[in-house]
Amino acid sequence: MTVPAPSVPARAAARVVTASTVGFTMMFAVWVMFAIIGLPMRKQFHLTDAQFTLLTALPVLTGSLLRLPGGILADRFGGKRPFILLTVLTALASLAVAYAPGYPALLWLAPLVGLAGVSFAVGSAWIAQWVGPETRGLALGTFGAGNAGASITKLLAPLLIAAVPAGAAGALIPGGWRTVPLLFAGLLLVTAVFVQLSTPADPDRVRAPRTVAQWLAPLRVAQVWRFGLYYVVFFGAYVALSLYLPKYYVDHYAVTLPKAGLLTALFIFPASLLRPLGGYLSDRFGARGTTVAAFALMLLALVPLSLSASYALTPFLALTLLLGVGMGIGKASTYKLVSNHFPAEMGVVGGLVGLLGGLGGFFLPLMFSFVKTHFGFVQAAPLVLLPFTVVSLAVFLPSMLRLRTSERQNGTRQSGSASLPLGTD
Repeated sequence: MTVPAPSVPARAAARVVTASTVGFTMMFAVWVMFAIIGLPMRKQFHLTDAQFTLLTALPVLTGSLLRLPGGILADRFGGKRPFILLTVLTALASLAVAYAPGYPALLWLAPLVGLAGVSFAVGSAWIAQWVGPETRGLALGTFGAGNAGASITKLLAPLLIAAVPAGAAGALIPGGWRTVPLLFAGLLLVTAVFVQLSTPADPDRVRAPRTVAQWLAPLRVAQVWRFGLYYVVFFGAYVALSLYLPKYYVDHYAVTLPKAGLLTALFIFPASLLRPLGGYLSDRFGARGTTVAAFALMLLALVPLSLSASYALTPFLALTLLLGVGMGIGKASTYKLVSNHFPAEMGVVGGLVGLLGGLGGFFLPLMFSFVKTHFGFVQAAPLVLLPFTVVSLAVFLPSMLRLRTSERQNGTRQSGSASLPLGTD
């Protein structure tokens, strides 16, 4: 079992947070790159909407399913080596995408690109091993702000596609959409070197031998699965909209691809960069109240978005920005809850919560496409997300009230520095 947050020099902990955040930012940029480069692919390979949606969703599926084993590895062996290994493997997959001959090859490579998504579970466990509980919410929120890597893709990729036309730079640099994965491959290799040189080695820890059943024991606790449900709303929906919005802006508002990338980034920025604020608020005021506030902000945006698809661009942007604010805060508060309740199993529990949230990012775009195709609702995305959010809040509130009642009876209270018993509800 990983002994959480030993007494370590603050400088070493800060280096771990900084390097993991940089690495996760780059990995997330690669994880969602098909949302942008898939649009010119759609034209080149004559893809249907279903084929396009599958291609953009496959990396999310792989990156989600492997988060649990990735978190277990980080708990068992430390976070540094698994994080570097993932970065190198993702770089090689991205390089292969740049020279893929066609759609069938891309269907094989997209799941390998999805290894980038596993970096979240590994990085979260790595940080929990170095940062104390009193500031862990802020540290995890800062790390999670690496979700802003999606904005790198949304802003940079369209410019690269336009700047380097296909075939303009010769066979070695193929140009067009292929320039994006080629550049990302190089940046990931540089990132791996940076992480290796800038962070301390994983410390030797005393670990009692554990069976697979013992590693997975926290997964029998119902509360863990509830955390996963909340993370579907805060993170899975964020990933789904990051993939969905560029195409929506191009098709519904008839904007260019670079402008669609910029408009999508306006949603991504608050949904990512406010994550440290969510962590700070959770440290300062408690994760439960912060989570309720995040749900409320999302509902304020989703209700009007669900009612109509006829909004002009400006009010639509304002509502999606508000939606992003709620998601950014909620992503951080959820992981603060995880670290409060399961500080010694952050890799396992955090891995499962990330897995479930990531699966939401895989299935939700497919549900958006289904609702639009079969029912004709242009505002398919908010129509799907609204009931998910309402149900999650309805599950969260009774659980929170039961926990508060239990704490009062036991003479305890929620705090950023005290971990809660395993399975406390």
